[in-house]
Amino acid sequence: MRIKYTICVVFVVALVIIEKENNIISRVSDKLAIKQAPQTALRPSGLPHVLWNHNGSFTLMNRRLENYSEHQDGMTRSRKHILLLTTTRTGSSFVGEFFNQQGDNMFYLFEPLWHVERMLALETRGTNATAAARAYRDVLQQLFLCDFSLLESFISPLPVDHITAALFRRESSSSLCDESVCSPFVKGVFERYHCKARRCGPLNLTVASESCLQKEHRAIKSVRVRQLETLRPLAEDPRLDMKFIQLVRDPRAVLASRMVAFAANYKNWKQWAMGGDVPADDDEVRKLKGNCDNIRMSAAVGLRQPSWLRRRYMLVRYEDVARFPVKKAREMYKFIGIPLTQRVKSWILRNTQASKEAGGVYSTQKNSSEQVEKWRDSLPFNIVQVVQRVCGPTLKLFGYKFVTSEKMLTDKSVSLIEDKVFNF
Repeated sequence: MRIKYTICVVFVVALVIIEKENNIISRVSDKLAIKQAPQTALRPSGLPHVLWNHNGSFTLMNRRLENYSEHQDGMTRSRKHILLLTTTRTGSSFVGEFFNQQGDNMFYLFEPLWHVERMLALETRGTNATAAARAYRDVLQQLFLCDFSLLESFISPLPVDHITAALFRRESSSSLCDESVCSPFVKGVFERYHCKARRCGPLNLTVASESCLQKEHRAIKSVRVRQLETLRPLAEDPRLDMKFIQLVRDPRAVLASRMVAFAANYKNWKQWAMGGDVPADDDEVRKLKGNCDNIRMSAAVGLRQPSWLRRRYMLVRYEDVARFPVKKAREMYKFIGIPLTQRVKSWILRNTQASKEAGGVYSTQKNSSEQVEKWRDSLPFNIVQVVQRVCGPTLKLFGYKFVTSEKMLTDKSVSLIEDKVFNF
């Protein structure tokens, strides 16, 4: 009798535990759910509501864009979709302009995933990498189809009637500042990233979508995707003709640049640069190693050219772009399969011969030849040794030579860049 009683108690306790776990999963799912506008007249019924299901992927309900006709004309068959895949401080803003300056046939977006990263970091405290990867993939897929509704769900404050004054770095996309997209200026509405060329009101995302549909090609720059493998569904989407360009840079140069641009986040590195010992198991060192490993693993997938990436992947070193900008731009456009315009060439020439006083840490105006070697003046040998220790395989894969002494570090007659051709 006692045994039967014990079994009953255990069974009841197990049911309680299972119920509690289900409640926890439900709450976490609710936290991950994309914030939506109230279901009022602010959202026309033809546009989607976004739900996050228990598998962590997005479900789009009632998806419909008026005049959406991806396969109705000859333009669609030749349309290219380009993702510039990179990390911060690699010269990506500069290289992104190769596409932003292409002209009226290119719709270019600058870092739209900033909103996704910010929202998920708040909702999950930055701990759910799997959720972030899926969100990045799904938002990119919709943006390449000129559908802004999913991105809209991540913008804070939430757009009203699909109008927002909060789109990150709007001014860095000439497509979003075109006359056709420029709405009348609204007095008293503050837009931090407002258009520079003309005085526009808040961005109407429906109008932006219509403008996108009219452009022949579409390009997006992002520093937030960690693994190329997560983007496989984009490459296999029959509606897209995806081209992935991965931009890499010497990890030693990247660290030196980040220590200047994000000084508050690199206080430990600055202290170590002053002569302090670098702990081998420090979180910052592990983070550096993780970043290098992610970049290397993505490049390894791309260079291996699996069937889903064949003729879709190109690896570009920033150092090669800085030294031979027009040549590398021409190679990128040849890889994509569209002609390089004179407008892009002219922009490159104007912006690779800037004076030392031009711009700031985020400027696209650079004396490009100086940028290649600049880090060797600011990064001390002890920090260089740390980077080489944790990022050694990455340096080797991309053809960056190791520094073996302080003298070698400062002797710029010794190049640290191997002549290397990456097949694509």
